Amino acid sequence: MMRRINILSLVALFAIASNFVARAESPRLVINIVVSSMRASDIDRYGDNFIEGGFNHLIDNGTRFTDAHHSYLLNSTPTGLATLSTGALPSVHGIVGDMWWNYVDSSKVTLIEDRKQRPVEFSTGSGNHSAHRLIAPTLGDMLLADDNQSRQYTIAIDALSSIVLNGKAGVALWAERNQTHWTTSSAYLNEMPRWIKDYNAHDTNNFYTLSRWTPIHEPTTYHNDEVAVVEDLTGKQTRLLSDINLRLAKDAYGRMCYTPAGNTMILKFARSLLTLEKLGKDSHTDILNLCFDTSRYIAESYGSESIEYEDMLYRLDKDLADFFEFVYSHVGSREDVIITLSSDHGTSPSFNPVGGAAKERFNVRQMEVIVNAFLGARYGSDSYILGYRNNALYLNHQLILNKRLSLNDIREEVAVFMLQLRGVASALSATALRNTSFAEGRSRLMQRSFYATRSGDVLIELMPGWMEEDNNLRSTSISGYNYSTHVPMIIAGGNIPHSIIESETDVTVLAPTLARLIGIDSPWASTAKAVREIIE
Repeated sequence: MMRRINILSLVALFAIASNFVARAESPRLVINIVVSSMRASDIDRYGDNFIEGGFNHLIDNGTRFTDAHHSYLLNSTPTGLATLSTGALPSVHGIVGDMWWNYVDSSKVTLIEDRKQRPVEFSTGSGNHSAHRLIAPTLGDMLLADDNQSRQYTIAIDALSSIVLNGKAGVALWAERNQTHWTTSSAYLNEMPRWIKDYNAHDTNNFYTLSRWTPIHEPTTYHNDEVAVVEDLTGKQTRLLSDINLRLAKDAYGRMCYTPAGNTMILKFARSLLTLEKLGKDSHTDILNLCFDTSRYIAESYGSESIEYEDMLYRLDKDLADFFEFVYSHVGSREDVIITLSSDHGTSPSFNPVGGAAKERFNVRQMEVIVNAFLGARYGSDSYILGYRNNALYLNHQLILNKRLSLNDIREEVAVFMLQLRGVASALSATALRNTSFAEGRSRLMQRSFYATRSGDVLIELMPGWMEEDNNLRSTSISGYNYSTHVPMIIAGGNIPHSIIESETDVTVLAPTLARLIGIDSPWASTAKAVREIIE
C-alpha cells in the first residue's frame, strides 16, 4: 500500500511540474487587435507611409499570412468577430448577424440583448447586454476555464463588438452613447472598478477628440486622390484636402466613431487598463482584445478609397507604434508578449450614391414588396414576409402553417423567383442548404454561413460590386467576394519566427494557434488546426 501511495505521489508531482513548465513557457500577455473593415491589400497599398514601429513592427517581426480569408458568404461584423474568437465557421458558431427572426412567434431576436442583465454605472440607461446567445466558447472563455488566475478584457466602441470578441468570461467594455464613458453590464461586473469611474468622471476621452481633422502627412503623398463627395448643409459637394470634413461627428460619440480619435481613445484607455489591472505581470497568461470599430464607420461612411479612410490608417499606425512601445515596457520582455492583427471582414470598393450607377444598388424594400406580391398572386393576398436580414429573406412560418401550405415548396419557389431580380447572383433555399452538402463554389460559401435555427428561408448573394441601397453607405462588407473575405492576419511576439506564409489560409486557424501557444485546449467548436510553422 505504501509503495502505491509513493508512486501516485510521484505521478502527481510530475503532473504539477509539467504544468508549471508549460505555464512558464506561455506568454504573459496576448493582445488581439482587430481593425474592422481592413482589407489585406491595405497593408501594401499604404505601406510606404507607415512608420517603423506600427504595422511594420508586426510585419517585420512576426508571421504574416498574405492570403488569409473568411471562407463564407456572410461577412458582417458580428459574424467575423465570432469566427476570430471561436475559431469556428458561422455554420457552427451560429452568429449569423446582429439580429434575426424567431420562427415560432415571428419576433425579432437581438444578438446581445439580455433582459436578465442590468446596466452598470455610466451606461446612460443602456446595457441590458450579454453573450448568452453565443453558442461556442471563445479563446478567452477557454483560457479562464483552464486557469482562474488568468484574466481577459475586451475594449471596443460598440457593445456588440466587445461582447462577441470577448465571450462570456472576463470583462467586455464599450463606450456608452451619451458621453462616450466606458461601461459594461452586470453580465461581467456588478460595479465598475474605481479607476474606471475616475477615468470617466474626468471625461478623459474628450481630451483626444478632434475639433478639426487635417491629414497627418503631406497631401501629395496620399494614394487616394479625393475626399469623399458628400453634400454639406449648404449643398456644396467639394472640400479642401487640407481640412477633411467632420459632417458625421456631430457629438462626442460621433467624434469617436467617425474620426481617428476613436482609435486613439481605445489605446489610451488600454494603457490605463494594462497598468491598473496589472495585466501581463505574472506567469498566468492574460488576454487583451482591442476591436477598432472606427475604421468600419469611416470606410462605410466615406468609402474605402477615401482620404478619410487612408488618413485614419496612418494615425492608427502611429498610435499603435506608441502603444507597442508602452506594452513592452510594461511587461518587461518582448518575448512574453504575443500580438495579433486581423480583421472581422474587408469591405467593398467605394460607392458614392451622389453619382453612382443605379444598377449597383439593391433595393431591399422593393424586393420584399415584389416577393410578397408574387406569393400573394399564388396563394392569396397576405403578409408572407417577416423581413430581410443577413443576406436572407425570412418568411412568416406561422402564416404559412395556418394556410396549410408547404414551407419547403414556397422556399424553393421564392429562391427561383429571386434569381430574376436585378443584382441577385445566386439564391438558395434553407431546405437545400440543410439537405445538400456543397463541396465547392458559391453554394459552399452560403452553406458555411447557414445556421438552421437563425438563418433566413432564402439566402442570396448579390453580384460583385453591388450593395444594398442606403444613401448613408459608400462601402459595405456583406458578401463572399475577395474584397470582403481577404483580410490581414499577422501573429508576432514570443518565439514566433519572422516569415511570410503565402498559401491560402482560413482565419479560423488563429484561435487554435493561440491556444497552442498559450498551452490550453483549442476552443471547442474550432474547425481548424494550429499553424504548424508557428507552434513547432
